[in-house]
Amino acid sequence: MQGFLAPQRLLLGPGPSAVHPRVLRAMSTPLIGHLDPMFLGVMNDIQTLLRRVFATVNPFTIAVSGTGSAGMEAAIVNVIEPGDRVIVGINGVFGTRLATIVERCGGKAIRVDVPWGQVIEPDSVAALLQQSSPVKAVVLVHAETSTGASQPIEPIGAMCRQYNTLLIVDAVTSLGGMPVEVDRWGIDVCYSATQKCLSCPPGLAPLTLSDRALSVVKTRRSPCHSWYLDLSLIADYWAEKSRAYHHTAPISMIYALREALRLVEEEGLPTRFARHQLNSRALVSGLMALGFNPLPPPDRRLPTLVCVTIPSHIDEAAVRAELLRRFGIEIGGGLGPLKGTVWRIGLMGESSTEANVLTLLNALEEIGIRSGWVSTPGAGLQAAAHTYSVGR
Repeated sequence: MQGFLAPQRLLLGPGPSAVHPRVLRAMSTPLIGHLDPMFLGVMNDIQTLLRRVFATVNPFTIAVSGTGSAGMEAAIVNVIEPGDRVIVGINGVFGTRLATIVERCGGKAIRVDVPWGQVIEPDSVAALLQQSSPVKAVVLVHAETSTGASQPIEPIGAMCRQYNTLLIVDAVTSLGGMPVEVDRWGIDVCYSATQKCLSCPPGLAPLTLSDRALSVVKTRRSPCHSWYLDLSLIADYWAEKSRAYHHTAPISMIYALREALRLVEEEGLPTRFARHQLNSRALVSGLMALGFNPLPPPDRRLPTLVCVTIPSHIDEAAVRAELLRRFGIEIGGGLGPLKGTVWRIGLMGESSTEANVLTLLNALEEIGIRSGWVSTPGAGLQAAAHTYSVGR
């Protein structure tokens, strides 16, 4: 059997994103023990850097060993117990998944369903908090990866405090690419993933808990349903003064995350957020010039993931396949009821560059000209170039 040589790909799908060479080099650092004092120092660095990205002073800020889905499950199974009432905003795949996890914990999911591509309005949450009290938690997806919609969080955080309700937020596709203000917005549990805007390989899930959320975890009436994701046990492993063995940490991934967070720190969050915004606006301008319209309304579009509807005369799967085969470009198709009707284009972390935007638009124009659905060559590129010229 021959060794595997990965092809060169331009990763512009919903994840993973491109990874900086420094992060890849960090993964080749020699292993040391996961309880070695030097490795514990690396963990301390990660906690400090994650607090800055989450905009929090929460002592309990860690990286769960597992992908973003492990962070999602940890956020729910540690807080929700049988009989707890939980308001869950559902406007895409991941809100649906959160409701399922709540119900598997024995909780009662009070679903707030809206059409995919829209967001959960704060007034809807306020009405349910008033009608359904007591409510253990409100669960929302900040950046819905299946639709490209950006959910307002801050007004809902204030409501949750008023009703003594926890606020749990999925920031998988937003952390590191757009503001996530855990303390200012009143978020109690927030989780993300390394392979999106942080531009680190998949395998860790950044997670932060407020003091009142941690108190709920430590005073549960029943044991957490998951031993591996039991945060009351994991907390002792991440404690900065004394570490208690829980599981063997993915050492190379911890190295990688530290380096990825150092890159975020060097760029600076305001600069990083502005970069994602500008590249997203340029891509949307170019795609609209080619006849593709964004799914979410203008004030609810993510800067990290663009979701556009596909005209019926275009074979969206064939175009995606041609992008990959001829140009080495990966973009994502739709999920669930949006399958076959939308594209999901990620501009996250290292993948969010002007060169990548223009490369994708150029490839789409070439395919469109050959297939007959682009009548004005250069329209997409010109629209994007104009956005860049006025946006700097």
